Amino acid sequence: MNTKPIIALDFKNMEEVLAFLKPFDEQLFVKIGMELYLQNGPVIVKEVRDLGHDIFLDLKLHDIPNTVSQAMKGLAGLDIQMINVHAAGGSRMMAAALAGLREGGSEAQLIAVTQLTSTSEEMMNLEQGIPGSINDSILKYAQVAKNSGLAGVVCSANESRMIKDHLGSSFLKVTPGIRTVDDEVGDQVRVATPEFARQNGSTHIVVGRSITKDKNPVAKYQQIKKAWETEC
Repeated sequence: MNTKPIIALDFKNMEEVLAFLKPFDEQLFVKIGMELYLQNGPVIVKEVRDLGHDIFLDLKLHDIPNTVSQAMKGLAGLDIQMINVHAAGGSRMMAAALAGLREGGSEAQLIAVTQLTSTSEEMMNLEQGIPGSINDSILKYAQVAKNSGLAGVVCSANESRMIKDHLGSSFLKVTPGIRTVDDEVGDQVRVATPEFARQNGSTHIVVGRSITKDKNPVAKYQQIKKAWETEC
């Protein structure tokens, strides 16, 4: 299992992606999200895979079970290592997504988004109409995802320990919203450093602007990778 820091390729087009990746002289684990995929299509996945990098295709599918199943069957033709859905779609949708992925011949890890790291507890209560604590909501989503056969969830580092304690070490905890102490928070709410994420039980971290907007992305990646991999 590739546990390197996942770099979020938050770019608009192929040219920007290839220019960013060119200075790196090692295999990376990168995230291709909706912006990049929808504006460039499946060819962006092929181009990045042809460079030897692993891919987390972050499309957060959320629809009726049959639609998601058929979409996953189509996406299974892409050479990806990880893909996701929204846990809010429910157990039938998640099970259908996994079935579609496997029927399409892909062994990619399927994970589920619990609560976006841009979502606060107040937003969850007032806008989603979900009462109680955000931790209760996240743990419930994670339990349903595991029961549906998924490999893990997307969650913030603040919830990783809780999910690990309830659902085990092997259940993936993929953590976005990673920043170093001197980075701007941006539009994320529940953020954490690589060190905190590791100590709190995250199995993967996703880092975007901290690396992609840095003046020296390769050096910043190595800094974050060392912080993520080094035991205290």
